[in-house]
Amino acid sequence: MDRVVSFSNLVDLASETMGGRAIWASDRFFASEDNLVKAHEPVWDADRYTDRGKWMDGWEPRRRRHPGHDTAIVALGVAGGLRAVEIDTRHFLGNHAPYASLDATVAPADASVEWLRDHADWTPVLRQVRLERGCPNVFVLDAFEGATHVRLHNYPAGGIARLRVFGIAQSPASTHDDRIDLLAARRGGQALACSDMFFSRMDNLIRPDEAANMSDGWETKRSPLPKQDWVILQLSEPGHIDELLVHTRHFKGNYPTGVRIEGLYWPDAPPHALSRWTTWSPLCTDAPLGPDRAHTLPVDHPGPWTHLRMTILSDGGISRLRAFGRPATRPASPFLQWLNTAPDDTLRAALTRCCGAARWVEGMLSARPFHSLDHLLGAADHVWWHLGDGDWLAAFDHHPRIGANIDALREKFAATAGWSAGEQQSVASASEETLQAPADGNRAYEARYGHIFIVCASGLTAAEMLQRLQARMDKPSDAELRIAAGEQCKITALRLHKLRASMRAPQENE
Repeated sequence: MDRVVSFSNLVDLASETMGGRAIWASDRFFASEDNLVKAHEPVWDADRYTDRGKWMDGWEPRRRRHPGHDTAIVALGVAGGLRAVEIDTRHFLGNHAPYASLDATVAPADASVEWLRDHADWTPVLRQVRLERGCPNVFVLDAFEGATHVRLHNYPAGGIARLRVFGIAQSPASTHDDRIDLLAARRGGQALACSDMFFSRMDNLIRPDEAANMSDGWETKRSPLPKQDWVILQLSEPGHIDELLVHTRHFKGNYPTGVRIEGLYWPDAPPHALSRWTTWSPLCTDAPLGPDRAHTLPVDHPGPWTHLRMTILSDGGISRLRAFGRPATRPASPFLQWLNTAPDDTLRAALTRCCGAARWVEGMLSARPFHSLDHLLGAADHVWWHLGDGDWLAAFDHHPRIGANIDALREKFAATAGWSAGEQQSVASASEETLQAPADGNRAYEARYGHIFIVCASGLTAAEMLQRLQARMDKPSDAELRIAAGEQCKITALRLHKLRASMRAPQENE
């Protein structure tokens, strides 16, 4: 049976591959608590028996004939913040645990089983819940940070195949002198997004162990056409990278022919935004790959980075990706320093020149501090797409109409006329006859949709803008509003670049 549940951006902190161990159970008569943390999926062997009864791939205490319940303690492989749990009862049908709960604690490194049983301060993170038989049972946990151990309560007794404790590994303290694998899951590295993981999961790329077989790496499906599959990963902490290791272990007839690795500096970037981001910077030159071997790639541009994007050419499997380097942060450029420290009223006025939606401006004020130019532009995009239709229309109202007399509108749009005129320069330089068609088209557009025609006009001729206007006249109103909002987003990004240029900010460190 295939696994039913997965959490793309979380790590199973209890898994044996992360160093997790089941260290004690109140009873293990039929099957050991050691099985709770096994990495492989629980299996069923119809003909296998032991001298105590049916062999089961899980933890199964004996039947309870007196009050109380059974308990097991698991030492997590790495301390972390708990987010969800999977209590898997697969293959336990008439003998599964009917109820369960989970506690967590933060214990010293030398804590003994006796201390954990008798003295630890346990906090409930999952109140008693009913379990379904023969399947994964998944629950959201009360958030708990820094957990080192969990205690599973089995009411009153019964079989549990696996315990998956999903969370975010917390990076051990490090200094800038430490050379580490900045992608390691044990330190808090995460696989955030990918184009495809048909055969095996992207999370496997950053596991601490060596791949056991092809299913233990990241493998995409075959494509009849050349394509480029990609995966985006977040470093455990920002850092300079001096060496990359790409391993194709076990991939012999299905390894990619090449690899490209790029970086970005944008702390806490939303995964969806990263999957659409285009301004990634290369760490090294594209490299060819071979079958079933480790490839060491020297790094030309060490960063620092917060995220990596690995693109494989074209499809296939990678078993592991390592990024060796040292923790480091990127100093803010003078422009970013100004953005982060300017008084609210000063920055509010500057941002209003970029986008006239008041709630977008306030959202950008709240998004400070900005750590890079990509961070600034990404925040602008993120805030914009979390606004409502009314905010978008308010931003549209700060634009002159395409083809209108810009001089006549200069007073009304005094705050933005300079930049708007630049964006519509090709219109302003066209003949009166050429201008009349876009002006007439805009009036028809406004009568149909209730707002002016918005297009990022930079570099477009009047004829090209008219062509785009005509192409959008048959769109449904809701679709056209989103198209216009997308154009406004482009205009805002262009104006943020102009704001930066107007301050003569240097290029480096952004």
